[in-house]
Amino acid sequence: MRAADALMEALKAEGVEHVFGIPGGANLPTYDAIYDADLTHVQARHEQGAGHMAEGYAKASGRVGVAMATSGPGATNLVTAVADAIMDSVPTVFVTGQVRTDLIGTDGFQEADVSGITLPIVKHSLMVKDPRQIPEYIHQAFHIASTGRPGPVLVDVPQDLSRADISYEPSTEPVELPGYKPSTEGNIKQIRIAAKALANSSRPVIYAGGGVINANASEELRELCLSDSFPVTCTLMGLGGFPGTHEQWLGMLGMHGTRTANYAMDEADLIVCVGARFDDRITGKLSEFAPRAKFVHIDIDPAEISKNVPAHIPIVGDAKQVLPKLTKEYRAIKADPSRLEPWWDRIRAWQRDYPLDHERSETGEIKPQAMVEAMYKVTDGDAIITSDVGQHQMWAAQYYNFDKPRRWINSGGLGTMGFGLPSAIGAQVACPDETVVCLAGDGSLVMTCQELATAVHHEIPVKVFLMNNGYFGMVRQWQELFWEKRYSSVEMGPSPDWEKLAEAFGAKGMRVDDAAEVEGAMRDALATEGPVLLDVRVAPHENCYPMIPAGSAARDMVGGPAPEADSSASRPGSA
Repeated sequence: MRAADALMEALKAEGVEHVFGIPGGANLPTYDAIYDADLTHVQARHEQGAGHMAEGYAKASGRVGVAMATSGPGATNLVTAVADAIMDSVPTVFVTGQVRTDLIGTDGFQEADVSGITLPIVKHSLMVKDPRQIPEYIHQAFHIASTGRPGPVLVDVPQDLSRADISYEPSTEPVELPGYKPSTEGNIKQIRIAAKALANSSRPVIYAGGGVINANASEELRELCLSDSFPVTCTLMGLGGFPGTHEQWLGMLGMHGTRTANYAMDEADLIVCVGARFDDRITGKLSEFAPRAKFVHIDIDPAEISKNVPAHIPIVGDAKQVLPKLTKEYRAIKADPSRLEPWWDRIRAWQRDYPLDHERSETGEIKPQAMVEAMYKVTDGDAIITSDVGQHQMWAAQYYNFDKPRRWINSGGLGTMGFGLPSAIGAQVACPDETVVCLAGDGSLVMTCQELATAVHHEIPVKVFLMNNGYFGMVRQWQELFWEKRYSSVEMGPSPDWEKLAEAFGAKGMRVDDAAEVEGAMRDALATEGPVLLDVRVAPHENCYPMIPAGSAARDMVGGPAPEADSSASRPGSA
């Protein structure tokens, strides 16, 4: 059969049901094969959108997302999504067309060295040089993308090779790649040492990241945390890995995390990090991060362990495999649970003195935090929420209490504006029976709003709740706080009439600018069939607090409710 048809057969053998992309000259044979294949193709309006759709699909379902593009500008338009996927460890396969083999290196029409361009931002790339490699490379790509630390794999297919006839036999053997053997079990001696460290600790904190979600280890994390009254915090990417309404939950940590979570990390004597990487948004000033703590670091990727913070007890392995062993070993020790009571007294004092709260509007002005609270209420806290990047993303992380994994989909590592809408489309395709809401920012939505046409065309009923403040809000906040209010190029200027823009694409457009009407408008949007864009005009100069100023220690957070006058003992460092 044609190699392009064999490519389709390989995709189906990997369980693929949906692909996202845009056709072009160099990948025409592939798209001709799609015509007869038993696959659903979602035609995006921009290749970056197709890539983010594949990411949203993967994050919501746990399956590998697939995006396709043609050569040259089609492939380079995918680059942002590829970089986003590597930063957030998203299992994705990107299949790009390439010019004919006789044109490679000649600067032919729409030629670009996409393998070279993406080399620093892929987990692996495969450049097809023989048509017989095409199905083999697809199987390898899925294996690499979905095992170990997940990530993006690029398969670049020259047009003439995809048209060639090959002998094809379905693959029945598991993929075996020399030199690629991720360690998953964890060293039992190290696990026992970690269990003893937990038993001897009087101020422990469990710190979980997106690796818990990727490993489908949320239940295993919960079992460890409930094996004693361990305080738990999660990164932005780990939200939902532990229930956000649980009494042991400290809130998110990091730059816009809760004071309680950050102060607990600052005073902890033991931090058990599971599937996180101690990035700068978590640690603040690295030299002053958690100065009293020893660190247990559990991660599938050995390159992450001790990269930023030295691990006293390193454990390389899959969280789903390691956490039950750690829980079993800890329970066998029978540690005294009363040793944690003073620690919880300290934590409860922080929670009392520094609650996550905001000023309430008395004028009808819509506070952005209240918008997220209304969104949580109308969805019963049980929707898949995607977001763009900025203040609205942080407010969602603060005020929407995620109790389940794979309900919070956003761009964490790369911070990609425009991610929200296309990722919501991908999530909705993956989970057609779920309510999917994109919490968008006006600065971000304008970058990928053309994907509303994709949602309408394919009857994908995503709901877009636009937090419209007329600014690149997070940049404006930084200019206000750290650049002497020198507001440079952050005001959006004349914004679109979002109602009319949505209707021009064939979606339902709505607008609300009174706080009393927000909840009702959201309920109407959710009850409306098909894609909806609800333009919510929020307070334009609201800042996202609390926050750790860049380069500061976590204990030096600013903003948020002030503590009671007699609560100095609850301030960090005063224990």
